[in-house]
Amino acid sequence: MKKRMFSLGMAVLMAASMTACGGSSSSSATTAAAAAETEAAEAAEAEDSAEETEAAAADDGATFKIGVIGPLTGAAAAYGVGVANGADLAVKEINAAGGINGYQVELNSQDDEHDPEKSVNAYNTLKDWGAQMIVGSVTSKPCIAVVAETSADNMFQITPSGSAVECISGDNAFRVCFSDPSQGKASAQYIGEHALATKIGIIYDSSTEYSSGIREAFVAEAANQGLEIVADEAFTADSATDFSVQLDKMNEAGAELVFLPIYYQEASIILKQASDKEFAPIFFGVDGMDGILTVDNFDTSLAEGVMLLTPFSTTEEGSLQFTADYTAAYGEEPNQFAADSYDAIYAIKAAAEAADVNPDMSYSDICDALKVAMTEISIDGLTGENMTWDASGETGKAPKAVMIVNGVYEMQ
Repeated sequence: MKKRMFSLGMAVLMAASMTACGGSSSSSATTAAAAAETEAAEAAEAEDSAEETEAAAADDGATFKIGVIGPLTGAAAAYGVGVANGADLAVKEINAAGGINGYQVELNSQDDEHDPEKSVNAYNTLKDWGAQMIVGSVTSKPCIAVVAETSADNMFQITPSGSAVECISGDNAFRVCFSDPSQGKASAQYIGEHALATKIGIIYDSSTEYSSGIREAFVAEAANQGLEIVADEAFTADSATDFSVQLDKMNEAGAELVFLPIYYQEASIILKQASDKEFAPIFFGVDGMDGILTVDNFDTSLAEGVMLLTPFSTTEEGSLQFTADYTAAYGEEPNQFAADSYDAIYAIKAAAEAADVNPDMSYSDICDALKVAMTEISIDGLTGENMTWDASGETGKAPKAVMIVNGVYEMQ
């Protein structure tokens, strides 16, 4: 207001000055003064209008609503809780910094208990809440079930960690993590290029798309890396408590490294049983093993020297602030899934700002805009620098591996 009063005053003063200098007739000076005053008033009115529009955008109650789906309870809770917390931390940061396109963001996390049917139920709950974008689901089978729904509805979806190929089968879906084939291929390449071993054993879960898909890609690439698969043993969800037979076959075949494209619960059992048998090869896992250090009653010393393919480590320089903030907020260190989810929220922010979307748009219109914007943005995230996405929903970033040393992940 002071600025506008000053502008009006200056306009009148200029007009009066023109009269005093005699540069115009009295009528001309009066006309000039009136014109200047009118112009200043119009400028002030335009400024008022802009301020009112901005205030309305902030005060009309409109918010972006993002739904999160994942296992907050049950056997895979370490993944889902990490994803929910990572998204929560990102949203709090974004809101504190002014939101997305000037609008605040609401978050609603729903538990699917690592179950496809419950994951669809969670999605429907979020739709009823008014969700405009979905982060999740966290694990592959539930994610496959949910993407069928979001694709039919044309709602934007980005999964932090659903790695099965089918998790992003719709053109509305993207992912932060590597796909199963990418993880399998990259693991074989890492083992071969770093000469970790030549005789390889594999223990995988044939009842999950996740494990089977990674194993298939690993075997295909192993031949290119000069790796010999000396033992290849499966288990199912119904037999995931006793791995004596599989471990004995690994040992008898002379496996120098055992590849474990499985989840952390089964991996913790395998490490314990291998120790009991005094069988000590290199154990090499993928992102599903992240969380092994948090298993209840697990002796974490058994994981010493275990390697896994993951793009995130709490000890990496670029992760230190995130790790400190996350630990302070949630009382535990973040895992890769928390970092994936944090990056997913910031990818949404970047795409939404590039597409200039707002909460008053339908979720279908938002989705159409984000589909294009996601292929045009690049972000520096916790899980990769210069992260990009193609039209198929796959991310582009370099794979990395960590080793567990003294109970922490050290980037290799």
